[in-house]
Amino acid sequence: MLVRAIMTPSPVTIVASSSILDAAKLMLDNRVSGLPVVDANGVLVGMITEGDFLRRHELGTDRKRSWLREWLTSPGKIADEYVRAHGRRVEELMTPQVTVISPKDSISDAVRLMERNDIKRLPVVSDGRLVGIISRSDLLRAVSQLQQPTTPSVGDTAIQAAIEAELTKQVWSRNGFIRCHVANGVAELAGTIFDERERLAAKVAAENVPGVKSITDHLTWIDPYYGVALPPSNAEGGRA
Repeated sequence: MLVRAIMTPSPVTIVASSSILDAAKLMLDNRVSGLPVVDANGVLVGMITEGDFLRRHELGTDRKRSWLREWLTSPGKIADEYVRAHGRRVEELMTPQVTVISPKDSISDAVRLMERNDIKRLPVVSDGRLVGIISRSDLLRAVSQLQQPTTPSVGDTAIQAAIEAELTKQVWSRNGFIRCHVANGVAELAGTIFDERERLAAKVAAENVPGVKSITDHLTWIDPYYGVALPPSNAEGGRA
């Protein structure tokens, strides 16, 4: 799936010379947490987000340091923080270096950029012009619109083979330490794990196989350092 399939086209924008009050009102009125900043030709020049309003002098939230920390902080950094706390125009608060993406890129590329840069949204640019924006909410909307797969009539042997194939592909399955047996659509997981997180991963692998009605957990956790073996509790024994 490509970015253009789930992006929000023609996003709400603001110009750099606008006041921060206009930016705040625009974000609130449109229920968005960030605005692309464009010039008169629609070219992206920056981004302003709700995070840019955290340290404001009017709210008494501007950064305050002890005399020692202030002495150790560069004057340039302090000057930059002063602008962000007292600035009145969008261009004074916005982030000018913006990570962007093309509408022809894949959604996985967008997610990778969001994670790598710790950001919530990506302006979508084509031929130098802003054509949309993709955010975490767009990804959430795409997931919510997915159709629940229908459960086909599959035999136990086929179900078991599918689960075993999925487990074999995963590094955490310890190359066959996790075994599976399916009877009447109930997948019974047995064997040993060396990390409790592998238990849930094995259950997820099984429950995603069409035809699985429920899962019975008989996996035994072994402490890799002390060799202590603990079977699953009754609460973990099964899940519909």
